Amino acid sequence: MAPKPIYWNMLSITTAMVDPNTSGWAAKLNCTISLGSGGRFGDGCLKLTAKAAGEMQARTFSSYPVNVGEMYWVYADASSGTQPERIGIRWLDATGAEIGVTWSLTTSAASATWHRVSVAGIAPVGAARAQVLVSATATAAGALHYWDNIYLGPPLRYPGNLLSFNAESGGELDTSAWGAESNGTIGRIAPPAGWPVTAYYAGGEQITLTATTAGDASALCVERPPVTPGVEYVGVAYLGPPTTSAQCWVELRFYDSGGAQQAAHRSVLAPPGTGIYRQISSGVAPEGAATAGLAIGMTGASAGQVVRSEGAYIGDLYGTPSPSLRTGNILPMADWDFEEGVGAWTVASGPATIARSSPWGAQAAFDFYSLTVSSSTTGASVVRSGSYPIGATVGDSWRAETYFKVTGGGWKIAIAVRWLDENGAHLSTSAATPFDAPAGGSWWWLYDDAAAPEGAALAQIELTVTATSAASVMQIDRPALWQTLPREAVTVDDTEASTRIVLRELTVGQLLTVWRITPDGSRTLVRGPDGMYDGTVLIDSDSLIIDDYEAPLGVPVYYRIETVWPDGTGREIRVTDTVILDPGDPNYAWLTDPARPGIGLRLLVKEAPDWKQPIEQQVYQVRGRPTPVIVSDVRGSRSGDLVGWTQTDEQREALRFLLSTGNVLLWRCAPGMGETDVYVSVGETQFPRVIPYGPEPWREWTLPFTEVDMPTGGQAGTTGWTVYDVVVEYATGYDVLDRYETVFDLAIDRRT
Repeated sequence: MAPKPIYWNMLSITTAMVDPNTSGWAAKLNCTISLGSGGRFGDGCLKLTAKAAGEMQARTFSSYPVNVGEMYWVYADASSGTQPERIGIRWLDATGAEIGVTWSLTTSAASATWHRVSVAGIAPVGAARAQVLVSATATAAGALHYWDNIYLGPPLRYPGNLLSFNAESGGELDTSAWGAESNGTIGRIAPPAGWPVTAYYAGGEQITLTATTAGDASALCVERPPVTPGVEYVGVAYLGPPTTSAQCWVELRFYDSGGAQQAAHRSVLAPPGTGIYRQISSGVAPEGAATAGLAIGMTGASAGQVVRSEGAYIGDLYGTPSPSLRTGNILPMADWDFEEGVGAWTVASGPATIARSSPWGAQAAFDFYSLTVSSSTTGASVVRSGSYPIGATVGDSWRAETYFKVTGGGWKIAIAVRWLDENGAHLSTSAATPFDAPAGGSWWWLYDDAAAPEGAALAQIELTVTATSAASVMQIDRPALWQTLPREAVTVDDTEASTRIVLRELTVGQLLTVWRITPDGSRTLVRGPDGMYDGTVLIDSDSLIIDDYEAPLGVPVYYRIETVWPDGTGREIRVTDTVILDPGDPNYAWLTDPARPGIGLRLLVKEAPDWKQPIEQQVYQVRGRPTPVIVSDVRGSRSGDLVGWTQTDEQREALRFLLSTGNVLLWRCAPGMGETDVYVSVGETQFPRVIPYGPEPWREWTLPFTEVDMPTGGQAGTTGWTVYDVVVEYATGYDVLDRYETVFDLAIDRRT
């Protein structure tokens, strides 16, 4: 599927993609511009041709409004085999005069491969607008430079990251988010690093840690985000090792309220080269933990060796969707992702040995590592995970699963659930059926269902693997043990006039379609954050919650869910139970904004609209003919006034807030009231007191309705936007007030 334009981009699609022309750009210095080919975001790209030796620059044709003191980020993908480049934000005052330019570092080397160039900057005092500048210094006339995939706007963040953008991004602003902890110095570099076109969070600048002398060296992020004891967190950093033999690592740490370190979880990179690689650590915040920290380093470094880093992240494991997660898995991440090692897995019996796969990315169904099971001789081995609490689930069904791949020799494999009491004593093990593991180097999925027996308090996964030939090797990845729940479920919330669909055991990477079906057989697509679930939405997690605020009142509805791979294969259909939203008192009706779910209002109706349907007609009276000739256009949609009452000051302000954006609303009535659900645009409103008395709270509203089509946009909201994100991004409450017009805008991170 083609990449989508970035929502927050201030540049137009034509300017960002440089397709189908270069109208969004202008030459600024020593160059001509033209439309190149072989771009990343479509075929087109911006081609700069130097007029003479020396610096050449191009700028966006337009400038874009900025707010003083706000941070902005610019990036682009560049390509040139003859000269390096840099990118900048050009700050302009209200008259269009240049105030200054925030430049990125110049890339450390030229590269004809598309690579990322970027920088972040704070709009200076006096700045009113900004332009994007791209620059390269040519050694001769005719030198070429190519640009594509350009972005200007607020910093793009990994959802759920508890670190600031400057810490996350590898120093796009400066190096202040990082400090040398031992035997090293901190710096910045801009290597010609290649990223996928859709790597929207990746920049061009990276933090560097340089070992001062031979030995261990480490750097520490200066930020300490708060954590909750008992919650599992993930610490991530991209690492660029100096050599393939370098021992580079990322470490997630937990601290108490006094700043004393309580625990550390180190994950060592097994580098396949000297590029930059995403390394993951994880751990549960211990009792008494108050904050977390992230460190990077090298073990046994030579003097002058440099490790590069960006993409730093600390976040709740379940805080944002992840294709690697199995929702409800009781195994900690260290036991199922194998990024740090083998976790709590052990060989209970047999000749097999276990280890983390190596190098990074060589053997993994999810993320970058897997568990390597090796057997030098034939024979059966039993391999077990750690044991973990299952809660009060006696009699409930559980599923053990794993992905596996044969990479050498031959194997038989079986999976089972091993049940333990609260003291860790073995109770029973579910029956396991061994079968021949397919050869050929493909990943396969294996599972077993079992009910928790009486007295079970702990459970673990048990794999019985039998090598059928000497020197056999198998990979195990993303094992999971979880309580099985309905794959689809639907509930109603009459207080919000909404339904909730819960989908489980989805396949990441498939496309999703969700229909709402009523008794007459009509189908309506259901709305999500990015628009309608119309078969173009990629599934990014194995579970999904959909809130439908547009279901009819008092009418039986059910939902049909279709999933399919992008190539059209693997289609699956699910159907939910039927539910009915209680309309309550039929004298009330619901007004809902599809784009802002959750702020709908139940309004007491005085008088339903007396609908009118206009039509454009021209009447021609023909001489000598008694009947006229009439030429008509199609009849227009309905229009009419809804009259209703708000009964309290809170209701009045809630209705004003609902109407404030001018968005299309959905009007829903109880069955039997002679009105079908209709999407409307509301004109000029009136809401006088019902009696001429100042303290009177009742207001009589006249809402002029015009029927319109159902909007196709998504529901407003931002995944992972929390109070802590606000604290990280804004220094004072005044900064927040300057950025958001309303509390609702703040809640959904809709910036002005």
